Amino acid sequence: MAINDKMTGTDAVTVDNYIGGTWVAPAAGRRLSSINPARRNEVVGFAPDSDLNDLNQAVSAANEARRAWRKMTGAQRGALLFKAADLLESRMEEIGRAMTREMGKTLPEAKGETARGAAILRYYAGEGMRPVGDVIPSTDAEALMYTTRVPLGVVGVISPWNFPVAIPVWKMAPALIYGNTVVWKPAAETSVTAALVMACFAEAGFPAGVVNMVIGDGPVIGQGIAEHSGIHGVTFTGSNAVGKKVGQTVLARGAKYQLEMGGKNPIIVAADADLDLAVDATISGGLRSTGQKCTATSRVIVVRDVYETFKTKLLEKVGSLRVGDGLRPETWLGPCASEKQYDTVRRYIRQGTEEGAVLLTGGETPNDPDLQDGFFVTPAVFDRVAPSMTIAREEIFGPVLALIEASDLGEAIELANDTDYGLSASLYTRDLRNVLTFVDELDAGLVRVNAETAGVELQAPFGGMKNSSSHSREQGQAAIEFYTSVKTVFIKP
Repeated sequence: MAINDKMTGTDAVTVDNYIGGTWVAPAAGRRLSSINPARRNEVVGFAPDSDLNDLNQAVSAANEARRAWRKMTGAQRGALLFKAADLLESRMEEIGRAMTREMGKTLPEAKGETARGAAILRYYAGEGMRPVGDVIPSTDAEALMYTTRVPLGVVGVISPWNFPVAIPVWKMAPALIYGNTVVWKPAAETSVTAALVMACFAEAGFPAGVVNMVIGDGPVIGQGIAEHSGIHGVTFTGSNAVGKKVGQTVLARGAKYQLEMGGKNPIIVAADADLDLAVDATISGGLRSTGQKCTATSRVIVVRDVYETFKTKLLEKVGSLRVGDGLRPETWLGPCASEKQYDTVRRYIRQGTEEGAVLLTGGETPNDPDLQDGFFVTPAVFDRVAPSMTIAREEIFGPVLALIEASDLGEAIELANDTDYGLSASLYTRDLRNVLTFVDELDAGLVRVNAETAGVELQAPFGGMKNSSSHSREQGQAAIEFYTSVKTVFIKP
């Protein structure tokens, strides 16, 4: 069985792998616990602690299914994606609650992410009817020359815990519509959510072996996917350290890989900005989902003329944010997703003060007695942050904002580019000249004007520069570039 009960109460559930069209217990019988970060003693579920035997079984099933799946038309594959979308949407409440209980984001955010997953499935279902090649003039008058696209084969999907629905769906949906089969390794921390998503694919009627899920430890299953000769492409979202290791492993055996990794995303506030809007964008972009987004605002670079006014407005609004259990309607900011992430955030906050930054507010465990058992941190705002400080250079992945003062827009752009990352960046201004300069000079894969750094529309290409990615792009029609190979055809009677 996928799960042993509906996710309507607080009892722990048991989930299995999904391999070859069947729910399968782990071969070795070992289980991992998924913990509620709002109440560390509450177990949400028990998931497989899979080994390479489980992975090999999934890869074998995917390879057996891929030839028949490839021969289906795009319309036929798209019809199944439409069914999965309907199922995902109909279970938004259940999946959203599981997500909130497993990784802490608020229920409205979790339900919104689930709705986004359904929208992504519908978008790619439609891609099954789009052209996949071009006719090319030949120098031979009797010949026909054209291009078409062919699937890679079996795609390994390694997805993180922070967006346990949207990210795996935006990887699996294009892989499937373009004729690939999938072996998915979700994050063990959100294994119950993953099983509920996989159940939608299973019940939609995908043929056995087309979509498989294997849950387990990253160094075992994730690295196993990277090393497996039966997997022809690997798409990964996660940390830089793990992503680079995955990329090097896949490259060494000649397969295709795609990496989306970290960010140290800046928002620039120009002297002519609407400060109220800029403050709202800084808070939403930097602190929603407890700052646990790769596109989250981390560095707040403010031009000197408006620095003090902006800071005052920011502190006033940050101080009003309600920290708590994501299932409570009054909660704006949930817990860190795990004890490990909580410890990491607290360490960076200590390091910030040790290096001379001024902690203006937050960075503490809330006083509320009901929150002492969870991984809660009040949102932190640092002042007098130098560009060389650790909190200005390393990805924290938590509710921490670093205020950096710039003399003018030119210096602000230089500061924004002074990072190993290049994922997302935002500018608030009313001046078109500022906009054009920012768009031209900012080294990031996603630049936004008068909008927060976090988020991208599903129909648009998404990816980073520098150490934020492998320079590939996900989502939108750009996804076809990774999940297929171009085949040039020359036919002469």
